[in-house]
Amino acid sequence: MLVLAVALDFILGDPHSWPHPIVFIGRMIGRYEQLIRKQTWLSLRAGGFLLAGLSVVTVVTVISLVLSAAGLAGKWAEFGVSVYLIYTSLAARCLRDEAMKVYNSLGGSDIAESRSLLSYLVGRDTKSLDGKGVTRAVVETVAENTIDGVLAPMLYLLVGFLIGFPVQAVFIYKTVNTLDSMVGYIQEPYREIGFASAKLDDALNFMPARIGGAIMLLSGLLLGYDFKRGARTLIRDRRNHKSPNCAYPEAAVAGLLGIRLGGTNTYFGQTLVKPTIGDAEREIEPEDIKRTCAIMYASQAIVSALCIAVLIFVK
Repeated sequence: MLVLAVALDFILGDPHSWPHPIVFIGRMIGRYEQLIRKQTWLSLRAGGFLLAGLSVVTVVTVISLVLSAAGLAGKWAEFGVSVYLIYTSLAARCLRDEAMKVYNSLGGSDIAESRSLLSYLVGRDTKSLDGKGVTRAVVETVAENTIDGVLAPMLYLLVGFLIGFPVQAVFIYKTVNTLDSMVGYIQEPYREIGFASAKLDDALNFMPARIGGAIMLLSGLLLGYDFKRGARTLIRDRRNHKSPNCAYPEAAVAGLLGIRLGGTNTYFGQTLVKPTIGDAEREIEPEDIKRTCAIMYASQAIVSALCIAVLIFVK
């Protein structure tokens, strides 16, 4: 399942014409949010806990029913559906493709196009960013989502295999991660209703961020980047973020490449002051987008090998 899912993601990515569970999960969350916001008897913070709980329970129930229905057609049918669902939980190819669109646009003279393409990747305001600001945003997004979109789903898949519910485990994580990406902001109008989703996402990413940060350092070593500088930066700057987890992958990448990330950004018209991560030993450049994507893929290869080794050992 794991090998096939990773291979499918590497080859196919996320074709827009194919049904994608995360799209349906996003729509479900949006509808639940609308219904909860209409309730006058429920505070938005309490409603946020209800939103998270309803979303997770709904997704686990639907996934379990789909797998049971596929199982009625035979083990191979259930296997095929499981592989497809796991494949859709991985976002390495999609992340790389979207990042490279911005990279390619930065080679031209139309910064407006780069900002527009970036807006599909990030929640921050992109209208005032220059070329270096756009590049920094892409590098940060690829680094952070190396955990959220690639390594964490694989690690939860491993846990799920060990307890007998691999697909459900992955989609519990993906549901919480989607909740956080949709409502988990400290800015209005999400501060209250997104509180539970943000905290739950922090909890589920606690170990993946730390394990993933270390794996990204190892990937950088294999790719020929400065491992010692990366390790020093990770240890020093691992808390330089509003999130307890996001600084780990960003610090790993910043240290490996010798660049500075972080700093002040604007979200929904509100300025969010963030500490910097890494040292500006050189100016950030578009090539750093490609380098960060390489670190992402190398990290995925290492985690794949790790998961297979653990499963073989346990079996």
